[in-house]
Amino acid sequence: MKLSLTIQTPEVRRHVPVALLSGTFEEHSAKAARLGADGVELMTDSPRELDAAGMSAGVAREGLQVAAISSGALAFTQGITLLHADVQVAATARQRLYQLIDFAAALQAPLVTIGSFRGRLASVPEADGRGILAAILCEAAGYAQPRGVRLTLEPLNRYESDLVATAGQGLEFCAQVDHPAFGLLLDTYHVNIEESSWTAPFRQVMAAGKLFHVHLGDNNRLPPGGGLIDFPQIIAALREIGYAGYLSAELLGKPDPDAAAAQTIAYMRRIV
Repeated sequence: MKLSLTIQTPEVRRHVPVALLSGTFEEHSAKAARLGADGVELMTDSPRELDAAGMSAGVAREGLQVAAISSGALAFTQGITLLHADVQVAATARQRLYQLIDFAAALQAPLVTIGSFRGRLASVPEADGRGILAAILCEAAGYAQPRGVRLTLEPLNRYESDLVATAGQGLEFCAQVDHPAFGLLLDTYHVNIEESSWTAPFRQVMAAGKLFHVHLGDNNRLPPGGGLIDFPQIIAALREIGYAGYLSAELLGKPDPDAAAAQTIAYMRRIV
């Protein structure tokens, strides 16, 4: 298993609370490497504004990989979601999804993550929102696969989403999307709220061949070890089931983004 820190890219003009590290993008990469991370997860909202080749070279110079491209900033900074009451906004979101896939391919990032970017069923009450989203993501996964990219949906707790809150619901949705390049991202913070076991969701999704990525955050969304979640038990289970992907910190940058990143890597290195 490898450790990653979620950082935002330079064009994101508002600070995203779950993005870590301070300074320029170059400083982000250098700090992540010094702390002992293996990679960085890039949170972007306008990938076409970015120099993908330059960013890729900069990350590589620090001995890091790009673990994933996160869509998390899109809903937060621009209000853009795949399911949206405004059809023009929804169309823009679909265009942006393909831009994220192209950006991931350019950076040799294996994944594009989809959390709040999916939107809410409540925003399209007269339509089959679930079916619409499944069709969008199936088509996008077909575009992503030959480019070496997969899409991964994150089950979100009931307070943040009305579509896919648990691992079981996520697997049902995967069956509806029905594409090999589409899977799930499990976040320990959301698992803590919605599940009844620390480890069973990871085992369930891994057994289905759909565990593509893992996000880290304690029950209070602070760095691991600062709350109630039994991370040693989760890591032991992930090791047992053969998960070899990234554990990516996406959590509140408190007491500050640099300290939160340092605490996460220091704690996780002791148990990974």
